[in-house]
Amino acid sequence: MKFINLFFLFAIILMVGMVAAEGRTHRTIINAAIADTIIPLKSTDKYPLLNKKQGIPLGSPENIKPLSDTLRLSDTTKKDSSSLTDQLEATAKDSTVTINNDTVRFYGGARLKYGDFSLDADFIEVDKTKKIVFARGTHDPVTGRYFGRPIVKQGSDAPITSDSLRSNYETKMGKTWNLLTQQETNYISHGQAKKISETEVAYHNVIFSACDKPDPDYGIVITRGIMEKKRIISGPAYLMIAGVPMPLGLPFGFFPKTDTKTSGVILPTFGEDATLGFFLRGFGYYFAINDYMDLTTTGTYYSNGSYEVTSAMNYQKRYKYNGGLTLSYGSHNYGLAGDPAATDFHINWNHSQSPNANPGRTFSASVSAGTSSFYQNNPATTGYNLQSLTQNQLQSSISYARIWQGTPFALNISLAHNQDLTRKTVNLDFPRVTFSMSTINPFDKRDRVGEQKWYQRITVGYTLNATNNLSNIPEKELFTTHTLTKRMRSGVTHQIPVGLSLNVLKYFQFNTGFNYNEYWAFQTTRQRFGRADSLITDTVPGFTRAGDYSLSGGFSTKIYGTKNLKIGSLRAIRHVITPNINFSYRPDYSGLNRAYNKVVVSNATVPYPVIARRYSIFNGSAVAGPAGGTSAGVGIGIDNNIEAKVRAKSTDSVQTDRKIILLQGLSFNTFYNIAADSFKLADITFSGHTSIIHDRVNINFGGTFDPYSTKILDSISNNQIVRVARRVNRYTWQDGRFPALVNFSLTIGGSLNAAALKQPANKQLPPGQNMLGATPDQADKLALLNSDPGAYIDFKVPWNLTFNYNFSYFNSYTGSTVANTIMVNGDVSITQKWKVQFNTNYDLKLAKLSSATSFAIYRDLHCWDLAISWLPFGYYKSYNVTLKVRSDILQALKLTKRSDYTSNGLFNRY
Repeated sequence: MKFINLFFLFAIILMVGMVAAEGRTHRTIINAAIADTIIPLKSTDKYPLLNKKQGIPLGSPENIKPLSDTLRLSDTTKKDSSSLTDQLEATAKDSTVTINNDTVRFYGGARLKYGDFSLDADFIEVDKTKKIVFARGTHDPVTGRYFGRPIVKQGSDAPITSDSLRSNYETKMGKTWNLLTQQETNYISHGQAKKISETEVAYHNVIFSACDKPDPDYGIVITRGIMEKKRIISGPAYLMIAGVPMPLGLPFGFFPKTDTKTSGVILPTFGEDATLGFFLRGFGYYFAINDYMDLTTTGTYYSNGSYEVTSAMNYQKRYKYNGGLTLSYGSHNYGLAGDPAATDFHINWNHSQSPNANPGRTFSASVSAGTSSFYQNNPATTGYNLQSLTQNQLQSSISYARIWQGTPFALNISLAHNQDLTRKTVNLDFPRVTFSMSTINPFDKRDRVGEQKWYQRITVGYTLNATNNLSNIPEKELFTTHTLTKRMRSGVTHQIPVGLSLNVLKYFQFNTGFNYNEYWAFQTTRQRFGRADSLITDTVPGFTRAGDYSLSGGFSTKIYGTKNLKIGSLRAIRHVITPNINFSYRPDYSGLNRAYNKVVVSNATVPYPVIARRYSIFNGSAVAGPAGGTSAGVGIGIDNNIEAKVRAKSTDSVQTDRKIILLQGLSFNTFYNIAADSFKLADITFSGHTSIIHDRVNINFGGTFDPYSTKILDSISNNQIVRVARRVNRYTWQDGRFPALVNFSLTIGGSLNAAALKQPANKQLPPGQNMLGATPDQADKLALLNSDPGAYIDFKVPWNLTFNYNFSYFNSYTGSTVANTIMVNGDVSITQKWKVQFNTNYDLKLAKLSSATSFAIYRDLHCWDLAISWLPFGYYKSYNVTLKVRSDILQALKLTKRSDYTSNGLFNRY
C-alpha cells in the first residue's frame, strides 16, 4: 500500500509539472495524431482569437481598415420571387484578382459578407457559379508564422477559427480543417468539421476540452462525432493529457451543451478509508427534470458493507423564488463484525423569495436537522469540512410574513428548531405566531392642521405572541406519543404599550409609558417533594391567565462641547454628552395572595430540616408569567461621543474638512431601586465601541463594577478550608475604595486587504436588499458563491486578513479567570498563480495553537486547479490533495489523495 501511495503522489507531481510548464513548443504528438489540414504548416503560431493574451488577430473585423478594392458580386441566378435576395460583398486590403467571370481571388485582409454569414481571412477565393468560397491563411517565410487564419461567423453562433475552409456561402454547408471554436464554456479544436445540415456538424479527430488554449492541456479526442443542437454524440473517444493519449476510452457517448440541462450518469471516484475499507464514492445520476428543477442522487459504498446516499434537488423560478433540498442517509459499520450498523440522516433545506415576487408577503426557510452523530459518522459527505465536524448546534427556521399595505397590522408565522449535538436534545417551536399592530396615534386627526396637541402625541401598539413548543427533548423521544401529548407547552402573550413623547423646556425630551402584559397558559406546573426530598415537577393541563403592568418615564438631553485646535492637521475636537434619567414602577407579583403563586414544603424527616420554597405555576410553561418583587426606582445613564475635525488633504479638490469619529459611544448605566430593603443600587455597567482604518476594524469593550463591599471568609467543605465571598450592604466608597471590577471584555475584529487600506468600507444594505440592483444572472452567481464561498479563489487580491481578538476577565473575589485568544484567517497570493490560505486560533495565555489550525494551498494551472488542504496536528490531523480540471462537464476528471482524520493515531471514535 505504501508503494501505491508513493506512486500516486509521483503521478500528481508529474502531472502538475506537465500542465504548469510555460512557454512550451507546439505539441508534435497532437499534430501527428489528429491534425488534418490541406495547408502544410511548419509554424507554431497559436490561435489568437480565443487567446485573450494575444489581442485581436489579423483578419478580424476590428483590424480591417477602409479598403481601396471593394467588389460587389451580383448573383444572377433566378430565384423565387417570394424569396429574399442577399447581396454578396467582398473586400480586400491588398489586391483583387479576377480569374474569369466566375472566380475572384482576394489577397490581404480579405472579407466576405453574405447575409448573416461573414468570413475574414488573408486569402479568399469565390466561385460564383458553384457558390463556393475557399479561405486560408498565409505562411510567412521569414518568421515562420502562419497568420490571417480564416474566421467565420454566422448569426449568433460562436466564431470559428481554422487553418482553411471550403463552404457554400448560400447553403452554409462546408468543411473546415484544424478548427478552433467555443461552445459555451467548452472548446472544440483540431481535426475536421463538416456542416451537413442547419443543426448538425460532423466531427473527425477533434478535441473536446474546457481549456481555452489552442493546444489544450487536456481533452477528449472524438474520432467520430455529430454535434446537434443540444449535445454532441460521439463514437470512439479517448482521453489525452498534455499531448499524451491515455489508456482510457469509450466506444460511444454524448456531451451535453452547457446552455441546456441534460440528465446523465455521474462517475465515481475510488479510494480507501482507514476504517471502512475501499470505497466507490460519488456514483449516481443527474436528473434534469425541467428548466426550473434538477435532482442529483449520489451514493458511496465501502468494502465493509457501509454506504451513504445523498439526494439534492435545486429549484429556481426567476423573479419568484429559489432554493435547494438535500436529504442524506448513512449506514456505517464502525464496530466489530456482527455489531449493528450506526444509521444517520440529515436534511438541509434553503428557500428564499424575491422581494418583488409577492409584495407584502414573504416566505423563507433555512433548515438543518438530523441525528447528532451524522457529521461524525459521515465526514466524507461534507468533504471532511472542519467547521461541520466541530459544530455542536443545529438550527432551523421556516417563516411566513404578511403585511397589509395601508394598515398597521402584520402577521408572522414561524417554525423553529434548535438541536444540541453534544447533549443530543432538541427544542422545537411549531408554530410561533406573532400578530402586531405598529404604534398609532389614536387621538390624532388625518386632516389635522398645525402642530400636534400633547394628547395627539399619545401612541398605542399591540403585539400577540402565541407559541407551541417542546424543550430539551432527547432525540429518540422526539416524535413519540408521550412527547407530543404530555410534554407540549402552549401559551399566548398579549402586550399593549402606551407612550407619550414631549419636548420640555426646549432642550429636554420627556418620555413616559404604560405597559400591560396578559399571559395565557394552557399548561402549568405543580411542584412536590418525593422520596429523599427530591423535587418533582408535574404538568397540569388547563387554561390559566394572569396579567401585570409597569409604568415608566424619563428625561434626556444633549450637551455639546467643542475645542478648537491648531495642532498639525487637527482643527477641532467635539464632545457630545447624552445624559438620561428615568423612573420606573412595577408592583409586587410574588405574594401568596395571588393564585398563581404556591409554596412547596419538604417532608419532615430526621435529621433533615423542613424546606419551604415559593414558586409560580408559570415556571416551565410556554409563557413567563408576571415577574416577582416590587420595583420602584431611578435609572441613570450617560453616553459619550467624541469626534475630530481634520484639515482636508492637498489632493482633495473640494477642500472640505473631514470628520473622524474617535469614540462612537461610551456609556455608563445603573439603577437605584427605592422599594428594595437592601442592596438598592444595581451594578454599574459600562460599554463602548469605535472603529478604525476606514471602519474596517471594530473595537468593542464593556464591563461591570460592583458598588458594594465584599468580605472574604474561611469555611470548611469536604474537610477542606475554602474561601467564600460574602457581599456586604455597604458602599465601597464609604471605605475609601473604588467599586471593584467584576468583569471586563474586549473584542477587536475586522477584515483587511490591500484595497481596504485605501478606501472606506461600503455601507451594508439591509438584509434582502443587497441583490435588488443585480441582473438575474448576477443574482444566480452571487447565490452560488454565497452557498459555497470556499469554491471561489480570487487570485487578483494580493492578501486578505480576518482577525478577532478576545480578552475577558472575571473576578469572583476569591479568584479570577482570564481568557486571551486571537483568531486569524486569511490568504496570501505568493505569485499570480499561487495562493496560501490559513485559519488558526491562538491562546495567548497558554501560548498554544488550536488543534483546528488548517492550511490550504491553491495553484492556478490555467485549465487545471491544484488544491492542498492540511491540518497539521490535533484530533482532526489530516491532508487532502486534489488535482481537477475546470469544467462542468468534465468535473469527474480529477485525481485525489487523502489522509482523513480517522487514520490519525489520536482518533478514537469511542
